[in-house]
Amino acid sequence: MKKFYMFAFIMIFFVKAFQAQDFQGKAIYQSKTTVDMNLDNRQIPEEQKQRIRERMKNAMERSFELTFDRTTSTYVQEEKLETPSANTGRRAGFRVAFGATGDGELYKNVQDQLYVNQTEMFGKVFLIKDSLTSWEWKLGSETKKIGNYTCYKATAVKKADSVTLQSFRRFGPRPNENRRSTPNDSVQQDSTKSNSLLSRIDPPKDRTVTAWYTPEIPVGQGPGNYWGLPGLILEVNDERTAILCSKIVLNPENKVEIKAPSKGKEVSQDEYNDIMAKKMEEMSERFRGGNRRGNGNTIRIRG
Repeated sequence: MKKFYMFAFIMIFFVKAFQAQDFQGKAIYQSKTTVDMNLDNRQIPEEQKQRIRERMKNAMERSFELTFDRTTSTYVQEEKLETPSANTGRRAGFRVAFGATGDGELYKNVQDQLYVNQTEMFGKVFLIKDSLTSWEWKLGSETKKIGNYTCYKATAVKKADSVTLQSFRRFGPRPNENRRSTPNDSVQQDSTKSNSLLSRIDPPKDRTVTAWYTPEIPVGQGPGNYWGLPGLILEVNDERTAILCSKIVLNPENKVEIKAPSKGKEVSQDEYNDIMAKKMEEMSERFRGGNRRGNGNTIRIRG
């Protein structure tokens, strides 16, 4: 009986704390995207293979900070030093093709069901304003501990990202495109399709999302575009990308104002996708121009 009263007291304490007008929390997430990369082509020096692997790892591993209250949140990537490069356009295209457009700041308001995403791409800042994706979560009874919090499992289906789909279509070889055949081995013959990294990405597809949320922090927030569960989402896995919360601070001493970003060219998500599709078309033309020179190097990537 004493344990029951103690549990009830703790739950009342949690509810009162989260009902406070000035309640705020902060969570740190580590994001990692897995990519199956084939670098068996012997024409690529081992040193270059290692550089490619390192760049892929740096691009696919990120750290984010979620600042949240009962209804709003901001999600920003923690600063990470990158080696300067003149190929900013290619790097931007690489991020878009993988759906890795997490740069900038994402604001979510789960009460009004809207988001504002400030992101920079191709040297221009965009302010994407639109309605939040409605996740059709299926709640399960399975539980596990993440840190000190008891979490419950939920699943949903994530549709293939439209930007990734459009960029994939544009970077693949054109139908009926004339190419000179080369009397080389099968690897070189296959490389006549395209030598670019982006053309080696498998077609995007719908994926099952598994999320773990904790009712002990009863806010409908989560990392990235994830939201809508009866508790803070601490872990997400969509078959390709895993996001895990590594630290939580509730009611930090130094609170910040959670507000939507305001700088950038204001567009809807569909408008932004159309702009990116046209940019990717321009980039695909440049890649194809480079491929016609042909160097025989082939890299296969499966996301």
